[in-house]
Amino acid sequence: MPGVSARGLSLEQRRQLAVNLTRVLARYRSIVDAYIIEFFTDNLWGTLPCSWQEALDGLNPPQLATQLLGMPGEGEVVRYRSVWPLSLLALKSTACALAFTRTPGFQTPSEFLENPSQSSRLTAPFRKHVRPKKQHEIRRLGEGHLSRFMSLGLGLLVKSIEGDQRLVQRAQRLDQELLQALEKEEKRHPQVVQASPRYSPHHVVRWVEPMALCEELLLPLDTSPQSRARLLLTGLHACGDLSVTLLRHFSCPQVVALASVGCCYMKLSDPGGYPLSQWVAGLPGHELPYRLREGACHALEEYAERLQKSGPGLRTHCYRAALETVIRGAQPELRRPGVQGIPRIHELKIEEYVRRGLRRVGLDPQLPLNLAALQAHQAQENRVVAFFSLALLLAPLVETLILLDRLLYVQEQGFYAELLPIFSPALSPRNLVLVATKRPLGEAFSLLEMEDS
Repeated sequence: MPGVSARGLSLEQRRQLAVNLTRVLARYRSIVDAYIIEFFTDNLWGTLPCSWQEALDGLNPPQLATQLLGMPGEGEVVRYRSVWPLSLLALKSTACALAFTRTPGFQTPSEFLENPSQSSRLTAPFRKHVRPKKQHEIRRLGEGHLSRFMSLGLGLLVKSIEGDQRLVQRAQRLDQELLQALEKEEKRHPQVVQASPRYSPHHVVRWVEPMALCEELLLPLDTSPQSRARLLLTGLHACGDLSVTLLRHFSCPQVVALASVGCCYMKLSDPGGYPLSQWVAGLPGHELPYRLREGACHALEEYAERLQKSGPGLRTHCYRAALETVIRGAQPELRRPGVQGIPRIHELKIEEYVRRGLRRVGLDPQLPLNLAALQAHQAQENRVVAFFSLALLLAPLVETLILLDRLLYVQEQGFYAELLPIFSPALSPRNLVLVATKRPLGEAFSLLEMEDS
């Protein structure tokens, strides 16, 4: 999707973008704040303007991907079957114009052209236990996998912070496994010797509080008298408040640069995790409730691809929304309970799914069902998909506002920050990296924008 480039925006332009985003999100709050599982219980389709209903009703999934999300299939020409209302066209254009572009300087990562499961830019030992998505990410940015690559692959002194002792122990086992694999590789190919020294990551078991500084994080690993250690803080998909914590530590004198890719915005503390900047905090309508932040974590490109394929898995939201009507009828105070782990939903009849779902939430699966009502709900599957697609169209605006708030926060501290897409969004939906320094970024920042080669 097209969008606005975060690179090079002046402070005033960033502030104005935040104003525009809060206005648009406030205007369409009823869409982005809706839970799709309440499609029938809350009559979500009826909340849309009648002209929008007429334009969207009857569109099949590929048409929604092409016409609403603006993601046509390869070689496809966008054609509308009817004249859309100007208000809907304006929303679509606004959503595209105000969101930070997520398109990097390359289209298909060349590292996967020969083998879609193995990055050609990582040697075999560094690919072990690492999915293609993470291979792409650590090579472009370069958690456990990131710290392992930076230390054993790039020869840097790396401290890795993790709150779960079990994960740290597993990471240490993988460190040793990789180290042994590298030593074997060197014995087989003695002519290929790593020029830089090789260090294992230094793992620390520690919970980092979002509102407090962590001294352990800032202690240098090189304590020699001649050391002039400088710290780079980096987080590859640092979850929730961890991204915020990195930003707060950036003001410490030992830290000279930061590179952070955030994720799991719904886990941000409220207050404390958003907003961070004084500018955004002062804007009317800046609030982002849980549902908005959760929606910002969806993978727009992945869902558009699912729409283009029009597979039976798309009916999941419709089935779950139908189940919600039965749950409310049986126990009105039980709202939006979690229903996880029902396998192969697309192969089930709707009544079979509902009975399994009732069992999952602790209700009697033999409750009498209104099959006619359930079938009527199932007949509206495309409407459910259309409403969800509409909410997904607006979701990148929420992510843009969260990341823009972080850029403004860094600037308010007197530092320099930029944001750019560094990963392929098809592989890694949260692909915008925030880079901050205490001096103008200059040419160093442009290295991150080099095309994949």
